[in-house]
Amino acid sequence: MERTHNEHLVHRLATLRDRIDAGMDRREFLRTLVTGGYALGVAKFLGVDDFLAAGDGEVPIVTGLVRSDPDDPWSIEERVKYVPAEWYAAVEKALELNERLARTAFTGYLGSAVVPGSYESATATVSVGVSTDAESIRETVEGLFEGVSLQMETIIDVEDIEEGPEDLEPRLAGSVSMDDVPSGVACQTAESIATLGPALYDPSSRQELFVTAEHAFAGGATPSRDQLSLPVENAETVDLGAVEYAHPTEDIAAVAPYGGTAPSNSIDSPSPARVRGQFTRLGLADLVARGEKLEKVGAVTGHTTGKIQGIDAVTCFTDDFCRYGQIRWGGEMDLTDGDSGSVSFHSDPEGEDRDVLVAGFNNARTWWPGQSYVWGVAAYKITEEHGYHF
Repeated sequence: MERTHNEHLVHRLATLRDRIDAGMDRREFLRTLVTGGYALGVAKFLGVDDFLAAGDGEVPIVTGLVRSDPDDPWSIEERVKYVPAEWYAAVEKALELNERLARTAFTGYLGSAVVPGSYESATATVSVGVSTDAESIRETVEGLFEGVSLQMETIIDVEDIEEGPEDLEPRLAGSVSMDDVPSGVACQTAESIATLGPALYDPSSRQELFVTAEHAFAGGATPSRDQLSLPVENAETVDLGAVEYAHPTEDIAAVAPYGGTAPSNSIDSPSPARVRGQFTRLGLADLVARGEKLEKVGAVTGHTTGKIQGIDAVTCFTDDFCRYGQIRWGGEMDLTDGDSGSVSFHSDPEGEDRDVLVAGFNNARTWWPGQSYVWGVAAYKITEEHGYHF
């Protein structure tokens, strides 16, 4: 009997170990992985030893970029995990088809996301939001989705943006020191309040940067001109720095410190939290497969947790362009005005008790009937596009 595409991919993945030699050079190794069914973005992080150590029916994936030394932001190393080859094949197929769907951008397309199944199910779903008749579009695209479930949802009234509650006061920093400006508290632009994110690192310049939502600056952030400040409880507002980089598509503004205070990798959460690194795309897929939840600390709604509803999402609900590499998680009550700029995170499974890894930023929430989640750009997408990391 002829194999399906997924069965053929699983076979190629499962036999990769037999085709890898400890003495092969890097170029030959990468060529072998890509022809064996690995995405190049995944393969580049792996080494020969990772495959030679895999068990039968398993393949290695990189789940995180983590600091080996918590105090050294440049000591980044890959975190490797072994997963069932069938599950990896299903997820990679769904990611590939989600990307193809976004490129096609058919009439009525508002976005889509990949929802990995459990390791036991070895499945994945692509969830698609449309503004027109879902069934007619299903007939158009379903042929592309062999081996992947397709979930179509019709979305109406997208234009009517609801305002968040107006009676909530933002959480302010209690005090400020040279090396302790925790994330999860309010920061301030000339026009509005947002949430300060944890320290963002730029390997190309060796800069340690403050970060928040770019849309908090009216009309968009302008580098070198716009400034970010920190309201402090029972004290004067502290000027943090000037915008160094503005990325409206990802909705982040990176701010270079003036020197009086420095960014911190701590999060002002109910339990002490220290950012140790970030999840990769497949690291997020692993969290979904295990039913794990994300957390966030916003300046207005504070600490909340929620289920991951989709990864590698495409969002075309706002502006005149689509946003890629998004996370959907939690519910619309987990975010309101003033929470933008906060990050979603999860405990580091191999770190110390207070260590966490960042999943991504929180930039917006649903406001239409039938769906309820927070969305924002994933940390891996920021690294891919601009090189920054947590």
